[in-house]
Amino acid sequence: MSGYLVEHRESRFARRLRRRRLQVALAVAALEAILVLVGALPWWLVVALAVAAVAGYVWAGRDHGNPTVRAASWVAAVSQLIVVLVPVAVVLAGLLAIVLVVLLAVGVLAALLLDRR
Repeated sequence: MSGYLVEHRESRFARRLRRRRLQVALAVAALEAILVLVGALPWWLVVALAVAAVAGYVWAGRDHGNPTVRAASWVAAVSQLIVVLVPVAVVLAGLLAIVLVVLLAVGVLAALLLDRR
């Protein structure tokens, strides 16, 4: 347990949550991203939840006296922001795939046109 900061009046659950908060946020974001990608959750709802989670963390969670509330609000804010970025990443990956296919087609067309047989 060396290397970890133990805060005063911090429960065992709060310590565990603080140590693993990024893993928990990624797990929650992965589950929610799957729901967004299959259409079970509308994207506008995810954006509204992200705004609420970040606002809750900034205004109340960050300076809260209870370490569990601080860690949980951080996890909520980070996971929601990651989920907001998933559809953007999917669109960017789609655009990149289209650009690569067009470049490949231009290259093959140029090779065919420059063939002298």
